[in-house]
Amino acid sequence: MDALVQAFQLLFGENPELREIIGVTLQMSFFSTSISALLGIPSGVWIGSNEFRGKAVVQRINNTLMGLPPVVAGLIVFLILSRSGPLGKLKLLYTVTAMVIAQVVLITPIITGLTANIVSLRAPQIKETCLGLGIPPLQQMLYVIYECRVQFISTVLAGFGRAIAEVGAVTIAGGNIQYKTRVMTTAIVLQTNLGHFEFAVALGFILLVISFIVNSIVQNLSDRERA
Repeated sequence: MDALVQAFQLLFGENPELREIIGVTLQMSFFSTSISALLGIPSGVWIGSNEFRGKAVVQRINNTLMGLPPVVAGLIVFLILSRSGPLGKLKLLYTVTAMVIAQVVLITPIITGLTANIVSLRAPQIKETCLGLGIPPLQQMLYVIYECRVQFISTVLAGFGRAIAEVGAVTIAGGNIQYKTRVMTTAIVLQTNLGHFEFAVALGFILLVISFIVNSIVQNLSDRERA
């Protein structure tokens, strides 16, 4: 009970470390989700709306990547960005950029797979209409994106939820450095191990609030689509 009271005092008090952790978390989640959406939505639309040789293989590969363990994604990024890796000269390891890259590796297949499933259900009717109107292929793709925009927003928010709740990949790629790459999930693990439960509870409460907001937006969008 004391830990809960102290947690609320931390939330509404002056704590620069807490604000820094929240800021880094939101920055990392926003950029990684945005990049993943820019990569995943067009890829998912193309996969879901077209029939081509090897489509089943592409879908299996993407489905496998959707279940990629976060620590594996973090390890891959670590090896690429480490001093002896191919991109070691960029000195990106243990930075927010490295964490964003690791998150993009994790989130892009998820957004791609969900988008492809959504499009595969609606694309045949949309493409038939576009062909009847003589709309070229590129504009057809844009029209599919427009018609499925509500579902795509839900998909992007699902990716954001995955990004903000991630631990393994960001720990390996970011190093959990105080005032630099420490995010809410890694801070919760650290503070719990140190026995600072009030700090961990405060961060956990903030994560739950953000998750509630994201889920509420998704639910409202889904309700509007059904109406």
